[in-house]
Amino acid sequence: MTIQIFGTKKNAETRKALRFFAERRIEVHFVDLSQRAASPGELRRFAQKFGVPALLDRETRRFRELGLGSAHLSDERWLEKLAAEPLLLRQPLVRNENRLTIGDAEAMWKEWAGR
Repeated sequence: MTIQIFGTKKNAETRKALRFFAERRIEVHFVDLSQRAASPGELRRFAQKFGVPALLDRETRRFRELGLGSAHLSDERWLEKLAAEPLLLRQPLVRNENRLTIGDAEAMWKEWAGR
């Protein structure tokens, strides 16, 4: 089992996810969003399951800096914006094959780990 985690090292929930899988010796592929954005296709996979609003972190400083509080964009336009500005994403985005989670989802991760 290889887990893919999208997030930033500064984000507490991302660090929690990394620690969770490391403690269980589960291989993790970490994508640091401050270094490299998630691909639009990857974001679409999460959006299909959870919806685009679930991907947006409206509490981030970057969201406020860009003045997006009153923005009314289509889902496709939001996905483009998220691909260009990955720090607008809720973190972490975690993928285990076709199973996905957004944010702190320790109960689901335990299920994946079989514990």
